[in-house]
Amino acid sequence: MKVGNTTEFAAAARLLASEALRYGLVAPGFRSPPRILGVDRTVRRRDGGGVVAVSLRDRPFVAVLGDMIEGVIVVNSLQAPEADRVRTALWAMLGMHGQLESLGDQTRVA
Repeated sequence: MKVGNTTEFAAAARLLASEALRYGLVAPGFRSPPRILGVDRTVRRRDGGGVVAVSLRDRPFVAVLGDMIEGVIVVNSLQAPEADRVRTALWAMLGMHGQLESLGDQTRVA
């Protein structure tokens, strides 16, 4: 795990939690790595919230962000079309705060 990814993960977690609260949603806790070996994301629901655990190692950061956003959707038990609106808003918010600018070549497709 690179230090840059850890720092970016923490910043994204703060932004996503803040934005979830702004939309009147439950802000999950975020951690890394998941306790289950070999998985990229786990979600544990609790009364009044949950924890989203995401693997950072050997993954493009955009995939990590996607897992974090999906974790917000799952913890809040959102269904379409509300889930789609929230997902789109969270991606847009991350882009506006420069989270996506640091991805560099990781977003390129062969």
